[in-house]
Amino acid sequence: MSRYSERHADGRPDTSRTVTRLDITVLEPADQSPAPPTASRDDRHAAPAARRRHRILTLLQEDPTRLWQPREITAHFGDITLETMYRQLNRWAASGIIHKLGPGLYAATPWSPAPLA
Repeated sequence: MSRYSERHADGRPDTSRTVTRLDITVLEPADQSPAPPTASRDDRHAAPAARRRHRILTLLQEDPTRLWQPREITAHFGDITLETMYRQLNRWAASGIIHKLGPGLYAATPWSPAPLA
């Protein structure tokens, strides 16, 4: 018995058809966010409140249960490369300052899904 024996009325032809025309439409991306910088800003000599760590932790604490991706944080601040952001977030997660919840997902607090009703 073949698993393809039943035909469904889904609009597809029953037999092969020759392609006689093809229309292609190129769409511009909706989000034109600027590219991250090629070098990160050195903030070692800045005031503690102006340092990247303080600014990022403040951002994460605004919505503690939100899952952030490094690309989102990088785009939010604009003065750090994506590679540096990955390294710093991993370092902070390893030391317990923030929580890594999966590949490329970080939050200020441990995250658990809402209980099912």
